[in-house]
Amino acid sequence: MSLHVIQRLQSNGYKAYWVGGCVRDELLGRPVRDRDVATDARPEQVVGLFKRARRVGQRFGVVHVRDDDGFTEVATFRREGPYSDGRRPDEVSYTDDPEQDAIRRDFTVNAMFYDPVSNRRLDFTGGAADLESKLIRAVGSADKRFREDHLRMLRAVRLAAGLGFEIEAGTMAAIRDWAPAIQAMAAERVRDELGRILTEGSARRGFELLHESGLLQQLLPEVAALRGVEQPPQYHPEGDVWTHTMLMLERLRRPSPALAWGVLLHDVGKPETFTRADRIRFHGHVERGVELVEAICERLRFSNATKQRVLALVANHMKFAHVRDMRRSRLRRFVEQPDFKDHLELHRLDCLSSHGLLDNHDFAQQHYERVQAEEPFVPLLTGRDLIAAGYEPGPVFGKVLAEVRELQHEGVLADREQALAFARGRVAALR
Repeated sequence: MSLHVIQRLQSNGYKAYWVGGCVRDELLGRPVRDRDVATDARPEQVVGLFKRARRVGQRFGVVHVRDDDGFTEVATFRREGPYSDGRRPDEVSYTDDPEQDAIRRDFTVNAMFYDPVSNRRLDFTGGAADLESKLIRAVGSADKRFREDHLRMLRAVRLAAGLGFEIEAGTMAAIRDWAPAIQAMAAERVRDELGRILTEGSARRGFELLHESGLLQQLLPEVAALRGVEQPPQYHPEGDVWTHTMLMLERLRRPSPALAWGVLLHDVGKPETFTRADRIRFHGHVERGVELVEAICERLRFSNATKQRVLALVANHMKFAHVRDMRRSRLRRFVEQPDFKDHLELHRLDCLSSHGLLDNHDFAQQHYERVQAEEPFVPLLTGRDLIAAGYEPGPVFGKVLAEVRELQHEGVLADREQALAFARGRVAALR
């Protein structure tokens, strides 16, 4: 589709090229998902050439040209004025010159153009050389680029981690200088960039770069505090809490956002609960971790659903140590909690990144698979049954029904008559 767009624009006398990430990834031999087009045609001219086109970025000259498979984003070459809010330019003007468009972009590897019709690359900023050297370098003045848009600092880290590149020394120095400014960015935008670093591959490298650049200390000081926190070597021969967490991030494979955040934050309560007496201990680190994670989720404006999933992962990650000793009913409740596969995976990564023992993981996984293969659980007794037996609804109902359910799981109560007899006795006792 995008090739057709370029051909039509060029046949009508306009300049038109692929631009940005698609050119970069093509040169690297990586899969190309989307091919954006840059042109000297003005938005109204683009709309006039394509029946299924509409403007989506009035101020920035962006048009979506649609077909049955989706759309191609077409943007007019532009210059940008000052950025007074550290996010977007105060003014934008169109230009016929692709070089002017290139020099306002973020990084050299994202500022190249390619003409698929004439098989010609336009590289005004040295992007191809930086690809060859595996460097992420700001276009022009790194200080100016990050002063314009503070979020570019996080994008530099994400790009370097994802490509396996280094951040060019001058660009990294500018990130360190501007790191405190990242706190002025909208929490949602920061959360989304951090989430992409966590889930798109190379999460460990991403967070090592966040630390090296000073951005981690600004955005997640609770995670930065993991460095240097010793752990008992008999359980954690790998080293301190930071090293343990980085090893877990390194093993992440296509995680859900909740699992990725759960891995990053599962031990965040350890720095504040560290004690050393007979040995190193972290009494209450789970409870303190839950408190800190809830504050982090609020600060970064997580959805309530994602927040609850992350909190559950942190709250439950130590319970695997006791799965073999759990009563059958408790173990069933444990493995029946929502998204239990994420809990299993976090525990697996936790083990592999420390002592390496998977006994409890395998036990819990086998029980989970057995429960999943069973017929859906049908309670012997419901609130309606108690009402039908002549009892008035009230607070006692929930407690009695929970006890009946647990005894049913344990195999103590086998039929409705036994359950009702037990419930009668408990209601009388509780009242």
